[in-house]
Amino acid sequence: MEKKRSIIDFKNITEEILEAINKKYPYGWDDRIIKFKNASGETVSAIPIETEDANYLVKVGKHLDAKMEAYLEDDDDEDDDYEKDDFGTSSDDFDDDDED
Repeated sequence: MEKKRSIIDFKNITEEILEAINKKYPYGWDDRIIKFKNASGETVSAIPIETEDANYLVKVGKHLDAKMEAYLEDDDDEDDDYEKDDFGTSSDDFDDDDED
């Protein structure tokens, strides 16, 4: 069975596709953009993404950039189970070097 092929806009992008974009293009996609004319004759810029069940051309632009940044920020927030300054100690647990 052949995989389905779709062109997808940022409005319809799923978590699975965002994850696939992040894995395939961890350093950006500027050098992987494909340009083509749609049925209306407009030039469209997109990046290719493959999932288990489909091949996509995901339209790129400022909206996709913003959506990707939000996805990455949410992913980073989930990875942080502690605050950066919370190491189970307090400043009272350390001796001051100024006291000689």
